Amino acid sequence: MAMAVSTSLLDQIFTPSHSCSQHVAHFFLPFLSSSTNPLFERNTLVFALLDREEKKKPPTDTSISPRLTTTTTTHPTLAACTLSSLLPLVLVHVNVFLPCVSVSYSRDPDAFPTVQLFLLAIVRLAEPIALTSIFPYAWELVKRYEVGNEEDASFYAGLLISAFSLAEALMGMYWGGLSDKIGRKPVLLIGCIGTMSSLVMVGFASNIWLALIGRALGGLLNGNIGVIQTMVGEMVKKPEHEPRAYSVMPFVWSIGTILGPFIGGTMADPHKSWPEAFPVGSLFYNFPYLLPNLVCAALLFVSIVLGWFLLQETHPDMQSASSMAPSTFVSEETPLLATTDAMKRPAVDLRDDTYGSVRGRSCSLRAADWAQLDEKKEEPSYDIFTKRIMTLVVALCIFTYHSMTYDHLMPIFFEDDRADSGSMSLFSAAASSVAGSLGAGGLGMTTRAVGMIMGVNGVIALLVQAVIFPLAAQKFGVYKLFIAVTVLHPIAYVLVPNLLLVPEAMVYPAIYFCLAVRNVLSIILYPLLLILIKEAAPSPKALGKLNGMAASASAGCRMIAPPIAGLLYTYGTKINCSGLAWYGSAVVAVIGAAQCFAVPRQRCDDCAEEAGRANVPKQPTIVVNEVDDERM
Repeated sequence: MAMAVSTSLLDQIFTPSHSCSQHVAHFFLPFLSSSTNPLFERNTLVFALLDREEKKKPPTDTSISPRLTTTTTTHPTLAACTLSSLLPLVLVHVNVFLPCVSVSYSRDPDAFPTVQLFLLAIVRLAEPIALTSIFPYAWELVKRYEVGNEEDASFYAGLLISAFSLAEALMGMYWGGLSDKIGRKPVLLIGCIGTMSSLVMVGFASNIWLALIGRALGGLLNGNIGVIQTMVGEMVKKPEHEPRAYSVMPFVWSIGTILGPFIGGTMADPHKSWPEAFPVGSLFYNFPYLLPNLVCAALLFVSIVLGWFLLQETHPDMQSASSMAPSTFVSEETPLLATTDAMKRPAVDLRDDTYGSVRGRSCSLRAADWAQLDEKKEEPSYDIFTKRIMTLVVALCIFTYHSMTYDHLMPIFFEDDRADSGSMSLFSAAASSVAGSLGAGGLGMTTRAVGMIMGVNGVIALLVQAVIFPLAAQKFGVYKLFIAVTVLHPIAYVLVPNLLLVPEAMVYPAIYFCLAVRNVLSIILYPLLLILIKEAAPSPKALGKLNGMAASASAGCRMIAPPIAGLLYTYGTKINCSGLAWYGSAVVAVIGAAQCFAVPRQRCDDCAEEAGRANVPKQPTIVVNEVDDERM
């Protein structure tokens, strides 16, 4: 039937003067009428353009209407419109070629979205690799550019790292809102492209300012943190799948933190490691930090290609019919199906028309009709500034700040030269006898050794994410576990400066013990915050804006964390107290431990904990707060 209708359309559309276009269109006719092609299922914008083209013609031009209205068509709007000679080719391009670049399939909405989460994880993986690869050599890069005094290198290294977060904080909420309008997938790919461009600029930078511009460019074009959180929330339909799903991206981040520092630490300044392969005067000798950035950019390119072809759009209003669950698919036959699974609101209001025939519809919709449809498509506004949401965002910001200071201070502290004990002042010596960890300098390690340690740190994070987090979430529940790990977080920062007191033979075991404590706390806390923020959303359609706001706020804290930590480390070095920066981060973690009790608790949190411990699906509950919150 679709073949007959399309042939009738083409016979009426093309005149003998358009014989070339006619042959092309008839060539693509089998694709247009294929049952697997979503030609008659989507592209309302194309139909709107066709209608506007129809309105340009004289009102009396209705020569094809009798033939079309006597045939039961697959899409009445398409059949009722008179097309120009050019628009069929545009329609062929939009509806035949573009669907070929994505793979869509229907899946059980109650099943765990393993395939799509895996694809999203691949796209996500390249980003932490790119962002963390600079950590091992940022300090050396600043010293190579001879910016300021050598003792101020930690501060400028913090500026270099935080430039990305500064730009991301300014644009994160914008990208989240844009993903609500144009879809998650385009914004995600734009972010990957921006990060790839940023890496190339940093690799070819000849001074600190070009490197800063490159890092800032990557942040301006990247809103992927909030978008990825939104996509995970839209992929998961069952509440009992949330802890497992939300642990995937931190798990991927942990893998990235293994590969990223390893790439940066081993490939930075390759002339020192492989002088024969990278001799004096070669490209990588003149640009010593280009190689790790090119490797990371290549990984990002692979993730962009895979995301473009395989990753599905998750926005509920922008999914193709073939990827929708059978219970949510709406066609022109939907009003005839008296089933409980049918959607309550059809895609187009056909109540005034005769079903099964297009005779009752006018040949073309009026402009007022399209304006009315546009008004209906406007989404209601949701208040995302409730007490529960804001306290959770503040908790996320506090965690992001002190977690970023740890990542920034760790390579600096490990690479900084050990200070002579004889150079310590009387005050420092007295303080060291009391607190032990107060002293100048660091552990005096090489860049390559630091890269290896950070790689092992990623392995520890993987084990925590894969083994400890699921068991802890199932046993204690989301809310109680959130309180516990937040309160214990200051311990991770107090331990690190005490490494100066450890005998040299025991330094590496002590380092890995400190990293294990930190990973157990931070790797568990981050997905818990994501779950709580997602459950606090007033509507699923507000997730993009909400996660964009949370990502912008946390990016702002990541922006200010490295410079402040660098200043404290510089000042601590001057007064022979390099542990000052670590204790400053511990104070912030203590503030976070006190603030977590201000997060309003919901009765549904208790229900979720009971369901998690019983390992059974949660029953629908009425969400009622134990605190006064009008939205939640």
